Amino acid sequence: MAEVTKILQPVLLPPFFHKLDGTTNSHFRLCRRNRRNISIRCSSISTTETNKSTKTQNIPWGCETDSIENASNLQKWLTESGLPAQKLDLQRVNVGERGLVANNNIRKGERLLFVPPSLVITADSKWSNSDAGDVLKQYNVPDWPFIATYLISEASLMKSSRWSNYISALPRQPYSLLYWTQSELDRYLEASQIRQRAVERINNVIGTYNDLRLRIFSKHPDLFPEEIFNIETFNWSFGILFSRLVRLPSMDGRVALVPWADMLNHNCEVETFLDYDKSSQGIVFTTDRAYLPGEQRLP
Repeated sequence: MAEVTKILQPVLLPPFFHKLDGTTNSHFRLCRRNRRNISIRCSSISTTETNKSTKTQNIPWGCETDSIENASNLQKWLTESGLPAQKLDLQRVNVGERGLVANNNIRKGERLLFVPPSLVITADSKWSNSDAGDVLKQYNVPDWPFIATYLISEASLMKSSRWSNYISALPRQPYSLLYWTQSELDRYLEASQIRQRAVERINNVIGTYNDLRLRIFSKHPDLFPEEIFNIETFNWSFGILFSRLVRLPSMDGRVALVPWADMLNHNCEVETFLDYDKSSQGIVFTTDRAYLPGEQRLP
């Protein structure tokens, strides 16, 4: 028996609607600090079961979840692209994970992690394949599936995409219940009140992909080829969004991916969160307590 640990990421979020009716439902506006409140670790899963979970995966981009090298390359690229000096360093923390730790004494109430808007991914980000982006806008695709499709489009371009260094630092297989098999759901969530939420989450992603495929992708196969835009790549992109997308209250509730800041791990007892600061015109967060050098910063 090979011991494998899987983390059940957010299952207590309201399910989002997969029908693309042109209305951005409030279910698409989710705050990061609510998305990592529940962690269920399932051990002693057999190698056979694990292979069943991942055998359909053929994601050629991203990295292993504990890759420091890829994340360091991301930091270098962000710095060259305008990210100012930070008071946090990327290190391996806990068991096989990455996190940001303080490299100086940090006072309570101090602002950290300034990220300029030019380094943030939103529904307004420029597409490398502008024609594909224009088609999705014509169909009024809501922000969540819009950004999920954008992420796949940019990832498929590899080094040709402006975001290649960021995508290379993302996990090839995110910690997500989207990768759980039916038998794993039945075994580890049996008699659990969150099991139905987990099933709904999986079905919603499948429904969202099918709706996009039938209404848009099948009509524009030159822009959305099935070998790139398929359920495997959508499981990957939604897995990334479920664990990393943040809601920015000061930007009218817009959702965004914030490179570097999304290397932060989460503690559900911490009350601070990322937001847009109008005075400095960047994404920041304010510490809720003091931190010593080498201490992991948890929003």
